[in-house]
Amino acid sequence: MRERLGFWAGLAGFCLLLLLPAPDGMGADAWRVTALAFLMACWWMTEALPLTATALLPFALLPLLGVSTPSDVAASYYSPILFLVLGGAFMALAIGRTGLHRRLALAIVGRAPASPRALLLAFMVATAMLSMIVSNTATTLIMMPVVVAILTATGSPEGERNPLAIALTLGVAYAATIGGLGTLVGSPTNAIAAGLVDKLTGFRIDFLTWAMFGLPIVVMAIPLAWLLLIRTTGLSAGKLDPKMLSDAIGSPGPWSSAERRLAPIVALVVCAWITAPLLGGALPPGLADDGVIAILGALLLFVVPAGDGRPILVWKEAKAAPWDIIMMFGGGLALAEAITRAGLAVWLGERLTMLNEVPLVVMALVLTAFIILVTEFASNVASASGFMPVVAGLMIATGADPLLLAMPTAIAASWGFMLPAGTAPNAIAFATGRLHVTDMLRAGLWLDLAGTGLIVATVFIIRAIAA
Repeated sequence: MRERLGFWAGLAGFCLLLLLPAPDGMGADAWRVTALAFLMACWWMTEALPLTATALLPFALLPLLGVSTPSDVAASYYSPILFLVLGGAFMALAIGRTGLHRRLALAIVGRAPASPRALLLAFMVATAMLSMIVSNTATTLIMMPVVVAILTATGSPEGERNPLAIALTLGVAYAATIGGLGTLVGSPTNAIAAGLVDKLTGFRIDFLTWAMFGLPIVVMAIPLAWLLLIRTTGLSAGKLDPKMLSDAIGSPGPWSSAERRLAPIVALVVCAWITAPLLGGALPPGLADDGVIAILGALLLFVVPAGDGRPILVWKEAKAAPWDIIMMFGGGLALAEAITRAGLAVWLGERLTMLNEVPLVVMALVLTAFIILVTEFASNVASASGFMPVVAGLMIATGADPLLLAMPTAIAASWGFMLPAGTAPNAIAFATGRLHVTDMLRAGLWLDLAGTGLIVATVFIIRAIAA
């Protein structure tokens, strides 16, 4: 029903806007781009069409509307950050194939004290750490079977709801989302938001800049989510049988050749992401770019032998990379480019000058809270793609420090914990049958409310310290 309503509402609004005259001061091209933006926002938010299909609209409609040529629109689908997403996806696929992710998770979980609360915290820490390198969705898919094995070992049959089952399933989902906020490659939404800011304002958010804000939020948000889950589920501080837990988790076994050869590549890429911006002047031009580093690391995966007669990654496996997300990202960039070229961004900026009187921190709080609300009902990728151009307009209008508005709103696009539709990790947790929507609503509401202040306060404090 939502999809059908969104389809017709978007189409009707698009046609109506094209028939109406443009507002005072706005050019005809800018008004046509406004109609396209309305159509894409409706279809993205309601998923009336697959998100990637909606992302093709700029290439199809901008030439038909006379706003741009096919060649210009096609060029605007490109950004170097696309290669960061692609390289990170190849790295994640290699980690999943070799089992390196399981070793990390089991190493942390296996050392947890034998109590339900400590076990929950260990799972959340392990999940968050993994999610900084592997996408939050992939991390949840990796960790949830381990959770199910633990619950089965503790005598909780499939489909049974109890405090431990609710806390562990929600804990993994929440930690995957929170951990994914720590780095630019932790979630496609992060890269999409950074790419749109670069496209619209010329301000570049690189791996190190994102981590400077994202990692502190992860460090504070994981204990906060843990405490809220304990409180809302009533999880006890009792004891668990260590042998039963170790049997359920299993032994990771000796390191395979593939793991021993992949681990240094992953470490090298992460170190390069962190240090390259600091050494940019001493490196060849372009080598400090995050996308270049990601692709160089990814290419090694196809070259370095795994020790079993094949490379660490082969193309048949690499084809599972999220090409749909990359195309979706391209559609957002194309729309953003059209908003700028047609003069819509300038027009919005002129109309938003009244916000110069509003304190910047209040503006950031309102935007963050609003985007968190929207992302509960819409894809986080769609939320970032739809709202970052508006945020860019605000930055242009107010002359504000780009980081003080871009970072909170970019992070807010993934901060959805109340509903299964909020994020893919939420949906995966709900699909286990171990919790009801009311369980997610109870914990997620408090985390959403706390997150608004946490995100904005952290960004403003770190920016003040770094200034």
